[in-house]
Amino acid sequence: MSEDNEDRDESGWDVDPEDEQGAAVVAAVGRQLKVWREAARMRVPDFGRAIGYGEDLVRKVEAGTRIPRPEYLDKADSVLQAGGRIAAMKEDVETARYPKRVRDLAKMEAKAVELLAYGNHNLHGLLQIEEYAAALFQMAQPAHAPEQVERGVAGRLARQSIFSRSPAPTLSFVQEEVTLRRRIGGTMVMRRQLEHLLEISTLRNVTFQVMPTLCDEHAGMDGLIQVLKFGDGSAVGRAEGSFYGRAVSDPKQLQVLELRYGIIRAQALTPRESLAFIEQVLGET
Repeated sequence: MSEDNEDRDESGWDVDPEDEQGAAVVAAVGRQLKVWREAARMRVPDFGRAIGYGEDLVRKVEAGTRIPRPEYLDKADSVLQAGGRIAAMKEDVETARYPKRVRDLAKMEAKAVELLAYGNHNLHGLLQIEEYAAALFQMAQPAHAPEQVERGVAGRLARQSIFSRSPAPTLSFVQEEVTLRRRIGGTMVMRRQLEHLLEISTLRNVTFQVMPTLCDEHAGMDGLIQVLKFGDGSAVGRAEGSFYGRAVSDPKQLQVLELRYGIIRAQALTPRESLAFIEQVLGET
């Protein structure tokens, strides 16, 4: 067994005890793995050696206290000759891997037919490349443990499946100029991030606008705004400077957020001007 392999797996993916749904999924997968192993008449040490992981890790996975990685399930499926039935658990386990608040947000975004988002501090999570997202998580204080950074980045990237949905939702983003200029992760990371923004901005269902710093009138001074609209006519929104920063679904409160967002869009550069501006910043980076 490779020591590096064991250390790599031991480094993360602990079950969040406060995440009841995720913990239940991981516990159920662990029980199934134990049933398969015992049916194959394999002892824990023998099974661990066969799949290339430590005995302690195997026991934790079967006890439902450690989330198995996809490659762990693939190897278990092969060794136990499960015919793909263990490997099929990867989707459920992958979902449980992300923090509950990320899963809840991803579910809402997956149902949304329209998204409105104004950001003033960093780029919206749906727009971030992996290195940019990792740099943000690594900057957090108090510092995140490596496994927290890994899970946070993975959850953020998983949400970006919204761009491949069919039918495609309408996505509108307004970002402050500073979010394009602040070199999160360093110069090369920011260059790749800006190139990614150029690609995203050309999608037919995406509108991307830049709010220039040299702007005398600005309706977004209270902070970020996000509104998600759903197919049944309902919606949910949140703004840092309104309604105590809590998510709201009352039509009158949503009207306030949409009105403010509409003014921000009108004050920002047009989509065409914004595309040119991104190219200009990329050339300066």
